[in-house]
Amino acid sequence: MADLIFARSLSRLGTESAFDVLARAQKLAASGRDIINLGIGQPDFATPAHIVEAGIKALRDGHHGYTPAGGLPALREAVTRDLHRRHGVEVHPDTVVIQPGGKPTMFFAVLMFGEPGAEILYPNPGFPIYESVIRYSGATPVPFALQEQNGFAFSAEDVLSKITPATRLLIINSPANPTGGVTPKEEIDRLVAGLGAHPHVALMSDEIYSNMLYGGRRHVSLLQYPEIRDRLIMLDGWSKTYAMTGWRLGYAVWPEACVDAVTRLCINDHSCVNAATQFAGIAALDGPQDAVREMVAAFDQRRKVIVERLNALPGMRCADAAGAFYVFPNIEGTGMSARQAQDRLLDEAGVATVAGTSFGAWGEGYLRFSYANSLEKIEEAMARIAEVL
Repeated sequence: MADLIFARSLSRLGTESAFDVLARAQKLAASGRDIINLGIGQPDFATPAHIVEAGIKALRDGHHGYTPAGGLPALREAVTRDLHRRHGVEVHPDTVVIQPGGKPTMFFAVLMFGEPGAEILYPNPGFPIYESVIRYSGATPVPFALQEQNGFAFSAEDVLSKITPATRLLIINSPANPTGGVTPKEEIDRLVAGLGAHPHVALMSDEIYSNMLYGGRRHVSLLQYPEIRDRLIMLDGWSKTYAMTGWRLGYAVWPEACVDAVTRLCINDHSCVNAATQFAGIAALDGPQDAVREMVAAFDQRRKVIVERLNALPGMRCADAAGAFYVFPNIEGTGMSARQAQDRLLDEAGVATVAGTSFGAWGEGYLRFSYANSLEKIEEAMARIAEVL
């Protein structure tokens, strides 16, 4: 029997618990249970047809080979046009790097700045991969709180107070996973102003949900602040906006000083993103946006329903979600821990959710619900949870 010796660094690498819950839910469904999945963060819509056709056409036209490591020039140019339309910013195509999804940008940004002795700030509760890759790099993860009483927005004063000479990178995420919180412009203004005193700190702004805001809100991109552009990594992509999670397509705008380094990481890691997917990405950005607007309108309707229903459940209270497609209700009144509630709702109600602690220790007392499911399923899930509670 093999006696393999793994690198110690692997023990520092975490996981994304939503996929563990998904696997358990699928196993229960395979055994004959009727499971409603409100756990996984994946649009329940199909990729718009014109995007699918663009990918098929690319294959039929013979686009089967390698592309430049940073992405097809035509796709990088399409990204710059989209950023100008949505955010009113000018971005040079040479600073856009196409990746197979959003996670490689997170990994590469942390690897670029993280090492033993360095500190990296990140939101808690937040996307679990942030803390995971920070620990993997050997850097010290320094969390800042996203609190319910602030609408799960970060406090600029709090974030700035945690910066030290060892801080290398600051990660922010708005609209946020898992909370659905959106940080207001005034707070972002204060953060950017305060960062003037800390020129050694790079930023990674995860804006993957930038098209999903509700109640008349408009997205504030960190790209709109020229004073930090020389140290800003802005992450976005196609997975959520265009229901293209399985296509594996994302991008980031990098500071000029980082482009060569991240390109080398791409070459060493994945060579390039597959060609047909990139042509589909061009069609998504340059084509009609009707399907996006319809999907966001449907999410908005579901958001209102799930918030109302959760607030009516005994032991729960749910803040209104401002963006993304998640709500993060407080469950302290149920007397259960986050993990107990997650497991009990799955086992007894057949409803998959994700424990708040999957997104950091400060997620205790909360559950994440994704409303990327039909209104009918959401209503049925709430009825089942009411019976259990």
